[in-house]
Amino acid sequence: MAEEPKTRLETSSQDSDSKNFEYDTEVVVAGDDTPTTKQLDKVYRHLDYRIIPALWCLYFLTSFGSSAYGNTLTMNAETGHSLIQTLNLTTHDTSTASALYYVGYIIFDVPMNLAMTRVSPQMWLSRIVITVGLVYTCYSAATNSGGIIALRFISGTCGAGTWPGLSYYVTLWYPNDRSARRIGYYFTAAQMSAAAAGLVAAGFQKINMNGGREGWKWMYITYGCITMAVGISLIWWLPDRPTNIDKEAPDNWHSRFFTSPKPLTEQERSMHRKDLSAKYTKIDWGLKDVVRIFCDFRIWPLVMMYFGVVGAGFGLAVFGTTIIRANNPGLSSINVSLLYAPIWLFDLAGILLITPIADRFKKYRPVFFSCSCVIIIVGLMVMTYADDSWSRYGGLLICGFGLGPTVPITMAWTAEIFGRRHGDVGCAVSAALVSGLGNLGSVVCTYALYSGWPEDRARLYKYSNMMLVLIVGVSIVSSFACVLLQYFLGDYSEPKEVTLNEEDTK
Repeated sequence: MAEEPKTRLETSSQDSDSKNFEYDTEVVVAGDDTPTTKQLDKVYRHLDYRIIPALWCLYFLTSFGSSAYGNTLTMNAETGHSLIQTLNLTTHDTSTASALYYVGYIIFDVPMNLAMTRVSPQMWLSRIVITVGLVYTCYSAATNSGGIIALRFISGTCGAGTWPGLSYYVTLWYPNDRSARRIGYYFTAAQMSAAAAGLVAAGFQKINMNGGREGWKWMYITYGCITMAVGISLIWWLPDRPTNIDKEAPDNWHSRFFTSPKPLTEQERSMHRKDLSAKYTKIDWGLKDVVRIFCDFRIWPLVMMYFGVVGAGFGLAVFGTTIIRANNPGLSSINVSLLYAPIWLFDLAGILLITPIADRFKKYRPVFFSCSCVIIIVGLMVMTYADDSWSRYGGLLICGFGLGPTVPITMAWTAEIFGRRHGDVGCAVSAALVSGLGNLGSVVCTYALYSGWPEDRARLYKYSNMMLVLIVGVSIVSSFACVLLQYFLGDYSEPKEVTLNEEDTK
C-alpha cells in the first residue's frame, strides 16, 4: 500500500484525479529562502550545459539512421549501387520496410517508456543508443529484401521509447514552463541529423566499392560504430533522476563505476529541489493507472495532432530524395543528397524562431501549432502546383520550416496536461501514447504514399502531396478540439490557493 502523501494540494474539483500524488521532495513554503527567478535561471543554465548536449547527441544519432535510410535509396544509383539496386528491392519492399520501422515504435513505445520509470533513466537511454548503433551496423550485412525488412523492424523496436523517453527525462529536471524550450533545443538534433545525412551520403558515395563494399554499407558501418561509442558514454554523461541525486549510493563496485557525477552544487540542488517541490510528482503506478490515462479523453486530440505532422514529416524525410529526383531527373545522386540537406536547415530555423515564443506564451500553443501547420500546407501546395522544378523544391523548404516547431509544441503541451493530472507516470505514458499511436501517421505515409504509390510518380506525387495536406488539416482541427475538450472538462478553471501550515511541510 502506498504511503500517505506528505502534502496535498487543494485544487479544483476537476483535478481530483491528481489528489493522491506523493512528492519525492519536501514542499517548501514561500518565504525569504525561496530562490529568485535570477537564481533559478542560473541553476537551469548549469543543467542545460550538462543535459542538453547529451540529449542532443543522443537524438542526433538515433534520428540519423532514418534519414540515412532515405538517402541510401538513391545513393550511387547511376552505377547501380543504391540500396534498392543492390538488394533488388521492389517498390512494395521499400514501402514495407519503411512502414515496419514505425510499427516497431508503435508497439513498443509505451512499454519501453514505462520501463524507464522503473530504472535509472540515463542507463535506459544509453541502452537505446547502443542497441540502435548495433542494429544499423548490421545493415551492411543485408543481402536481400527479407533482411532489410527485418532490420528495419528491429531498428524501430530498439529505438522505441527514444522521443517519449527524452521528453520524460526533461520533465524530471525542468518544470513545465521551462520544458518546451529545452525540448526544442534537442529536437534541433533531428533536423541537423537529417541535413548531415544528406551531406554524409554525398561523401560516402565517393568511396563506393572501396574494399568491395557499396558506399551505403560503409556509411552504416561508420555510423553504427560511432553511435555505440556515444551510447556507452551516456552512462556517465547524463545524471540520474533528481530524486536520486541526494541519496547515498550503495558502496559496491557497480555503484562506484556506473554513478554519474552530480550536475549541480549542493546549494544549487537545494534551490532546484525547492522549485520542483510542488511541480514534480511521483507515484507507484500499476496497470490501472495506465488504463486511466489511456481512457482520458484529452489524449486523443494530442495523438491526432502528432499523427498528422509526424506523418508528413517522416514522409518527406524518408522520400525527400525520391521527390527531388522525380522533380529533377537530370540531377546526379550526389546532387540529390546535397539538396536534401537544406530542407532540414529550414526545419531547424522554424524550431529556433517559433518554439521559444510558443514556450513564453504557452496559453496560445494551439495558435502557434496551427499556424505552423498552415505553413506546411502552403509548402505542399507549392510543391504540387508550381510550374518549374526549382519552385517545387522551394515548396519542400517551406514545408521544412513549418514542420519544425510542431512536435516540440505537441509534446510540451502533452507533458503539461498529463503531468499535472497524473504525475510521473502521466508524463511517461502520455508521451509514449502520443508518439507511439501518432506514429501510425508515419506508417500510412511511408507505406501508402510516394514510393508506395508507384502510379503517382508520373503525376510528380501530386496525390501523395494532397493526402499530406489532408492529414495536416486533421492536426489543425485536433488542436482546437483539444482546447475545447479541456474547456468543457474544466481544465481552465482557476485552482484554489495552496495553503500549507508548518506541520504539513515536515
